[in-house]
Amino acid sequence: MTCAAEPAASRRVPLDPACLPPPGIHAVLQLQGHSIAIFGMDDGWHAIADSCPHQGASLAGGKLEGGAVQCPAHGLRFDLATGCLRNAPALRVAVYPIEMGPDGITIALPCKE
Repeated sequence: MTCAAEPAASRRVPLDPACLPPPGIHAVLQLQGHSIAIFGMDDGWHAIADSCPHQGASLAGGKLEGGAVQCPAHGLRFDLATGCLRNAPALRVAVYPIEMGPDGITIALPCKE
């Protein structure tokens, strides 16, 4: 079974570059009702929902290894690119793509319903 992102309508929201961590560092950002864990990586930034779906632990404090973050509470490992739990892709956290463009840095957030 593979983990594919479900298509969803999103909007691009500008980010202040000062809130983006350098490689190897994480930050938590509260943005328009979303608690987002942002991880600085050598290839840019990865942003996922900060709450583990198992029992709500903050993923920002987890250990980074091989493109995944390990939940500090119970050891679940989530892929930063897809948000999927490694070895059990049916469980996932939201992923918020960050892009650098001509108008600055933006993050994709779900459209309000």
